Parts: sequence; C-alpha cells; structure tokens
Amino acid sequence: MGAAIRAVGLVKAFGGIRALDGVELDVPEGAVLGLLGPNGAGKTTAVRVLTTLLRPDAGSAQVAGVDVLRHPDRVRGLIGLCGQHAAVDEYLTGRENLRMVGELYQMRAGEARTRARELLEWFGLAGAADRQARTYSGGMRRRLDLAAALVARPPVMFLDEPTAGLDPRNRLALWGLIETLAAEGTSLLLTTQYLEEADRLAHGIAVVDHGRVIARGSADELKTRIGGEQVEVVVHDRELIGAAVAALTPYGDGRAPGVERHTRRITLPVNGGARVLADVIRELDRRGILIDEIGLHRPTLDDVFLSLTGHAAEESGPGKNA
Repeated sequence: MGAAIRAVGLVKAFGGIRALDGVELDVPEGAVLGLLGPNGAGKTTAVRVLTTLLRPDAGSAQVAGVDVLRHPDRVRGLIGLCGQHAAVDEYLTGRENLRMVGELYQMRAGEARTRARELLEWFGLAGAADRQARTYSGGMRRRLDLAAALVARPPVMFLDEPTAGLDPRNRLALWGLIETLAAEGTSLLLTTQYLEEADRLAHGIAVVDHGRVIARGSADELKTRIGGEQVEVVVHDRELIGAAVAALTPYGDGRAPGVERHTRRITLPVNGGARVLADVIRELDRRGILIDEIGLHRPTLDDVFLSLTGHAAEESGPGKNA
C-alpha cells in the first residue's frame, strides 16, 4: 500500500514563530490520520502546505505520489479541502454552489448537474437544494462545504477541524459522513482538537504541539504508552474493605491501591487491562467478598495529551490559528 500523503521535515515560520518545526507525516492509502493538537499547534499550517496554499521554508511533501512543490496544479486536481470555515457562496443556492464547483473542475454541464444532485441527496440537503446558502444553519453549511469538496471525487481529502463550532447533533451527523467516506476508500487527513473525534474517526493519530509531531500511533497505542489503567471496585460491606485491599494488591502494578472509605471504592493501578480485571473478579469471589460495582478505567486521549504536552488540549498558544 502506498502513501496518500507524505511530509518530511516541513518547516514554516511566521516572523519569529515556527508554526512547523520539522513536521513528518505519513498517511497510507485509504486510511484516516488524525492530526491532534490545540490551537496554535501547527495543524492548519500543515494543511495549507500540503494543499499548496503555502510554500514551506524547508522540507518536502507528496500527495497521491505528486510533489506538492513541483506540481501544485496536479495536486489540486487530486484533493478536496474542507477548511475551518464553510467556503460557500451565500447568495447561491446549494445546488448552484455544487454545480459551480463542478464547472471549475471543467465538468460537462450535465455531469455537474448529476453530481450536484447526488451529493445533495447524500448529505441530506435535497430539500434545501434551491434555497440560498445564507439561509442554511451552521450544520447545513458544513455539510454543503464537505459536499463541494467531494464534487470531483478526489482520492485524498483534507478536513481542517470540520466540526468546529457545531452542536453535538450536527457533529455526530458529520462524523457519520466522514466514516462513510473512509469506508469507501478515501484517504483523509483530519485535523482536530476534539479528542473524542480523533478516537472515533482516525486509524492513526499524530499528536502535534508547537509545530512538532511529539507522538504517533493508534488511539489504543497512545493510551497504552502512558499507562494509567485502573481497576475500580465498590465493596458491598464496608467492614471488608481491608480484606478486599489485601486481595487486590498482588494484582496491581506495585503502586498502593487508593481507598475511599465513605464510598467503599478501591482503585487499583494495574497493567494488563481486561485480563487483570477477570483475575480480580475471580479472587474476590473466591474470598467471598461481595461487590456492588467493578470496572476497568483506561486513560482517555485527554489523559494522553496532558501527559505528552503538560497542558490541556484546549489551551491556545501564540499564533492560535496556526
């Protein structure tokens, strides 16, 4: 399988700030890479370089095997871009917007009409097809913008924080559309600061902070990397908390269990996840210790980001639009 997107050593500075400081990315064909980081991390700058909107100060990049710097026109014919703000003409109808994009791609008039109709139906906009885009809600505009990026059936898509500002219902709807694109084989680079978005949509994740990729892997790999799994047990009888702690301790990772006597909750740091959970259940049952609740808590991507960067994902740095 080849690389749909590849970047090596990308550097881009604005004044004294390096928005990109040696970024390296690799997106296999048909995969979704989540570029995860806060405002100011360099995500949008990377997208602008890869979509030929900016020239890097150093480094190289290829999209669908085509050099971004040497053949920008060829690259533009192979990609779709959905930016942070819907790039639709507010005074054209939804149908007219999509037909106009088709004409810009030099489609025949009939082909552009057919493609516009297909996309309006797919994105749930057929009922509003002949309304001006300025009458659309925010979620409808984002769907229209994504539809416009797909008019020419590009093999590679760049989605730069596509759900920013959307309410939960519209965000979920857009996630479903993105999942369909990925299932149909489109290669996607998705930038986001929504940790749950990267967890749900991306096959792989690259964590970016201050212009550098500081970690990469699947969501599970990144969570495993920082550890932090915990078995949480609520003992039925408060008098048996001591016995439960003694039973659980051998299954921990060496750190002392945490005990909240008022809630009867014991928290045991572990390695091994579900396997340890099963062993703990068997041991408590063997000792006749009744429990009201038991579960395994794994670190979230929020935990991963905080561990890797030392700050929360929503914090902004200098040049927050970078």
